[in-house]
Amino acid sequence: MPFSRPILLAALAVLVIAATAGVLYVIRPIHVHAWTHPPAALAQLAMDKTPTEVPGVAFTDRGGGRQTLAGFKGRYVLLNLWATWCAPCVRELPALARLHDALPAGQVSIVAVNVGRSTAADSAAFLKAHGAGALTVYVDSYRAFIRVLDANGLPLSVLIDPKGREVARVLGPAQWDDPQAVDYLRDLTKPKPAAPHAS
Repeated sequence: MPFSRPILLAALAVLVIAATAGVLYVIRPIHVHAWTHPPAALAQLAMDKTPTEVPGVAFTDRGGGRQTLAGFKGRYVLLNLWATWCAPCVRELPALARLHDALPAGQVSIVAVNVGRSTAADSAAFLKAHGAGALTVYVDSYRAFIRVLDANGLPLSVLIDPKGREVARVLGPAQWDDPQAVDYLRDLTKPKPAAPHAS
């Protein structure tokens, strides 16, 4: 028995509603969690499926003040370990500085730490001379970060979430100033809307 026109229209309406719901409740969550799939510019970014807290390490700022990563909790941190004698590090530093300038203030901290033997003053002069003067000067003269992060080479960049946990890392230089990389980090670190409370 053939279906009447009203029944066919009703069935079509149900299909349209189901497709719309699929867009809202299926595709949207995939977009929200798309940060787990970095863009081509950050293809070497290795995501950590079980984020673990980064051990506390003391390092110094330009004025000789003691700093720890705990002071950055509540925001994302891109921790970058570099040294003046590391050629790939030197090439990467300007890209990190441009990323620093491109991201909204307070949303993510670029913490580039010199793990060589340079003083803070030497590090500041070096950064300025190599197009990375926008970066804040940090020094880890005891190379504690290398030990606690089990760094097998430099540069090493570790992405840390607002809870102080490592969520991803890159061994080797990355294209941090690539527009795709900037958009990716901007989307990842922008404040998420609060979940509605059940009434």
